Amino acid sequence: MTKSIVRRAVIPVGALDTRFLPAAKAVPKEMLPLVDRPLIQYAVEEARAAGIDEVVIVTGRGKGTIEDHFDCATELEDTLRRARKGGALAAIESSDFGSGTIAYIRQLEPLGVAHALWCARRVVGDEPFAVVMPDEVIQAKTPCLAQMIEAYAQVGGNLVAVTPAARSRTARHGVIAARRRDDRLLAAAGVDDWPETGGGARRWAIAGRCIFEPAILDCLGTAGDRPFADVIARCVDNRTLHAYAFAGRYFDCGDALGLFEANLAHILARTDLAPSARNLLSRYARLASANNRLRLVEPTARQAS
Repeated sequence: MTKSIVRRAVIPVGALDTRFLPAAKAVPKEMLPLVDRPLIQYAVEEARAAGIDEVVIVTGRGKGTIEDHFDCATELEDTLRRARKGGALAAIESSDFGSGTIAYIRQLEPLGVAHALWCARRVVGDEPFAVVMPDEVIQAKTPCLAQMIEAYAQVGGNLVAVTPAARSRTARHGVIAARRRDDRLLAAAGVDDWPETGGGARRWAIAGRCIFEPAILDCLGTAGDRPFADVIARCVDNRTLHAYAFAGRYFDCGDALGLFEANLAHILARTDLAPSARNLLSRYARLASANNRLRLVEPTARQAS
């Protein structure tokens, strides 16, 4: 693996999981399964595949199972070895990234992404660092973060991953007005909920991957719980802000439909699961079109709000 110019990645997981209640009352949203692995594992695997040496997970109250997931499960591993369950053993060993590769920082209050990054400032130090949002999954042949690090080597500064913005779809982290520099690299012209465009600029939604210069950390300490787009606009000069239109499919797994779609896409990409999944989809498509034979369940008042 080529040595990365970005050595650390920060993964913020300290937020309140209000969009997945009651499922996330006792289980962190980042531990919800995407096929057969929790969301947080996809984030760590993407960072490691991009050449990241150290992952910094910023946790909060009730997130202890994330640390347990990446810990060694000696008793379980011994039991599986004695039972000669090699497949199950390999599955749990896939979450073992070795001692000293994951650090944990506590965010005492859920004050947003900017505050979580500020909490990691002493571990990050004076080097550029990556940010990976674990409930935003990007399915790509070359991991999104690896694509970004290659682009970052060309432009430096601050780099955010983007997808085409649409009024019909909420952009969780705001929208960038940007002009193309080449096939996938864009120069930012403004950041807002829905910025004005002109001079060839288009609107792009900020996705859950960023690379920042360490200087941004000084500004983040006073950001409070501001929306992330506001923080970027306030703390990053447009002259040093670039956007990257990555090659891949983006899934917002922070709500039920997004997680469902991500599961569907990842299952259909698996040779061991895709044939049976297609049969199930065909069956439910027939049921759904057969005069509403599927029993529909009304959402609770809280889910509907």
